[in-house]
Amino acid sequence: MTTRPHDYRDIGLEFPSKFLLGAATASYQVEGGVDEGGRGPSIWDTFSKTPGKVWNGDTGDVAVDHYHRLDEDLELMKELGLEAYRFSIAWPRIQPQGSGAPLTEGISFYDRLVDGLLGRGIQPIATLYHWDLPQALEDAGGWPARETAYRFADYAEIMGRALGDRVAVWSTLNEPWCSAYLGYGSGAHAPGRTEPAAALQAVHHLNLAHGLGTQRLRETVSNDPQFSVTLNFHVVRPAEEGAQTAVAAIDALANRAFTYPMLRGEYPQDLLDTTASVTDWSFVEDDDLVHIQQPLDFLGVNYYSTTTVRTWDGTGPKQQNDGHKDVGGSAWPGADDVEFIQQPEPYTAMGWNIAPDGLEDLLVSLHEQFPELPLMITENGAAFDDVVESGSVHDIDRTDYIRRHLVAAHRAISRGVDLRGYLVWSLFDNFEWGYGYSKRFGIVRVNYESLERLPKDSAHWFAELIRTRSIPEVPSTQR
Repeated sequence: MTTRPHDYRDIGLEFPSKFLLGAATASYQVEGGVDEGGRGPSIWDTFSKTPGKVWNGDTGDVAVDHYHRLDEDLELMKELGLEAYRFSIAWPRIQPQGSGAPLTEGISFYDRLVDGLLGRGIQPIATLYHWDLPQALEDAGGWPARETAYRFADYAEIMGRALGDRVAVWSTLNEPWCSAYLGYGSGAHAPGRTEPAAALQAVHHLNLAHGLGTQRLRETVSNDPQFSVTLNFHVVRPAEEGAQTAVAAIDALANRAFTYPMLRGEYPQDLLDTTASVTDWSFVEDDDLVHIQQPLDFLGVNYYSTTTVRTWDGTGPKQQNDGHKDVGGSAWPGADDVEFIQQPEPYTAMGWNIAPDGLEDLLVSLHEQFPELPLMITENGAAFDDVVESGSVHDIDRTDYIRRHLVAAHRAISRGVDLRGYLVWSLFDNFEWGYGYSKRFGIVRVNYESLERLPKDSAHWFAELIRTRSIPEVPSTQR
């Protein structure tokens, strides 16, 4: 049964029994407990406590207190029927200085998390790095410094030895595009640097960290897990005829700067050409690409919205609606002649356009580029301005967003894409980076004063999807 088949609001579509359905979070966004168990400061601790960097001066000091409410949160995951939970490990909770012997208390927390998941029949998906670099490593140069990649490999080995008998899936990095370009190019994310050449050095050293980290994990785990990396893809579309040069430049910087070295063992020539005025890429050493290109079991795909570009003609103010906070720097080194055009409505509370067709197009495109590599949607979700009414959150817009993107996923499968699962972002409302606590992505509402958890209607809808493996109707829609 379907209704309005061309608007991605089909119902009754069924997913295979092995298609994983779960939720995702990130350590700094949910854990809190930043001064406990010997944990050292991360770049996000420093950045969020720098005046003017984060909305309202918010920090992740408490976040949603997942560190202390672990058992409660695990029970909530069980109640929702989650089949998988993707979490990230806080590197400074394991190595406060980014090197040296691991902290027993830090390992113990993730031991309890993994054991708690397995005991409830939930598959653990562990991400080694979701942006909380130990501040000591940033002080030594951060991701633009080659040494950081080596320290990451050591950290990966530690976690492989600690959890490598139980974790089902390992992902090395989450969205290295954000770490490199927003952290060192635009300055919108920690550590807040605006150095175009450093951003490109960070791209390479994050790629190298992924390759070295994957190798170390393989050498140390004792079970038979899957290995992956999670990339946030930009679905880049031309604003007008003749804009293909701009599309190619942004696609190279945003997408192929990671997929080509990781999956093909090379950097695309047009990326090197686009960035030639910024760097000569002499930091790429012999055999780096051999280390970076590691066999993967699937590719993690994060998707939220589309991007539309054209070549700037040099007259009038240049549009820069790329969906990220404008704090003065550029996230696009070498692409100064590209304009980012405002997307059409409707929008989420982040100002991002809602385009489920973009997800379908992305999945099909990745399948065509890398036909032997399975895919998994590791993040997809939306922020909206929720209202609590009589003890409930009737988040119709979010439920509709998730439903439409699941329809897009199903359509991609029907077109031959080997898609292994869908993880909603996010399980909880949480610390939304530079936006602090002003944006809510969760299917579970968190009262930031009492820290009470309240499953929203979207959570109940998602639980029904998991139970039936079929896309349910949304009670009513506003679009």
